[in-house]
Amino acid sequence: MHGRFLILVWAWCLPLMVAVTGTTAEDQQGEGCSAKRCGNITISDPFWLPDEETGRSCGLPGASDFQLRCLNSSYPVLRSSVPYSPGFKIINISVGERSLRVVDLGKLQLFHTSKSCLPFWNTSVKLGRPFRIDPVSHNLILYNCTEEAAARRGTELVKTVMRCANATNTFVRTEVPYDPTGNYASYALEGCDAIVVPVLAGSPSGKTNADNYERLIDDGFLLTWDLDPLPPLF
Repeated sequence: MHGRFLILVWAWCLPLMVAVTGTTAEDQQGEGCSAKRCGNITISDPFWLPDEETGRSCGLPGASDFQLRCLNSSYPVLRSSVPYSPGFKIINISVGERSLRVVDLGKLQLFHTSKSCLPFWNTSVKLGRPFRIDPVSHNLILYNCTEEAAARRGTELVKTVMRCANATNTFVRTEVPYDPTGNYASYALEGCDAIVVPVLAGSPSGKTNADNYERLIDDGFLLTWDLDPLPPLF
């Protein structure tokens, strides 16, 4: 009798549980994302912009990494995975080739508005889970050194002008090959903080060299992404 009671209770609860689960999944999924414009760029699947009036997501569950923000109606921004860290300005999207050309906004701030060089994040650390730097990229490395370390720097480093630091102690190195493992330990310098910044190989600004480092960063670099299967809705 006791076992039968449990079966009856489960049968009574099951329709309610199914109804609640179905409602939650439908609410999360939204109504689908239509293509939108941000500046001169069309935002289409898998990327999406939230509804400006309601703030409601139109993306499928698990697609939050592809949510963009339209900054001042001028250009889309891919958010950083590091809290309170500036994201990536999108210059171009090619959905068919799964390619994004982006600019790391945080690195530009080092030369314009930033009052502090900290935190020092490698660009790759700021990328969301599905995104990765295109292997065709090159890298430049920015160094912020102590005075002692700056005095013994090699001739392969060029001085930079970072507003967040003493200009006599900041340097840049270019033509650093892309390493898919992210191992750049051989370029570390004692007494210097360093960040690795990807740049385009064959940049529109011309030859990839340290003399035009700021323009190289402003030209951006290429990202690609993996499309993982969406999680089940139950």
